[in-house]
Amino acid sequence: MESVAGTAPCATQRRTPRPRADALRNRERIVTAAREMFVEFGPDVPLDEVARRAGVGNATLYRNFPDRAALIHEVVLAVTSRTTERLEEAVAAESDPFAALSRFVHAAADERIGALCPMLSGGFDGDHPELLTERRRLEEAVESLVGRAMSAGRLRTDIGVGDVLVALSQLTRPLPGIACPDIDRFTHRHLQLFLDGLEAPARSELPGSAATLEVLRSGR
Repeated sequence: MESVAGTAPCATQRRTPRPRADALRNRERIVTAAREMFVEFGPDVPLDEVARRAGVGNATLYRNFPDRAALIHEVVLAVTSRTTERLEEAVAAESDPFAALSRFVHAAADERIGALCPMLSGGFDGDHPELLTERRRLEEAVESLVGRAMSAGRLRTDIGVGDVLVALSQLTRPLPGIACPDIDRFTHRHLQLFLDGLEAPARSELPGSAATLEVLRSGR
């Protein structure tokens, strides 16, 4: 009896409490609302407005995210992860690698990956290990798909992975506060024009050199 009694407290101490389901739902609602509002109004939107859209109190928001930087970190992480998932879904759904690339590009636009751009400045820690892991996971997945499309003769060979990522980012980047509130309705149209330009055989000679991942990472 003594040995059993002696081990019980240790087992209790090792047990880590799991977050309640309602707490997890609140956290997800906050991240979703923040993502929507960052797209609509930019990363400086008042956090109490984010809480209001999420349907939670300010105390709940700050209990999950003590400051704006923590919330932005979670939004960037979520968008990057979800974008990689969209790519994996496209690859699973399409046997033709160029069709998979096209499907992914349009799906990534719906994830609003371009909304990350205004948030990756200032004091944001873009080198956080979590973010680096997710970013590399996305980059490697895109690199693999681009390589397959080139090997199949479906994608022009004078481009790099960075060309795809830069164009996707620019064409899905929101323009808060501009006089064209309906500009998003042109996104998929312009993405398709971009994709048509990627398909082999190439119809023109591109100026400059291909944008590789190394070029993007170095900023040169």
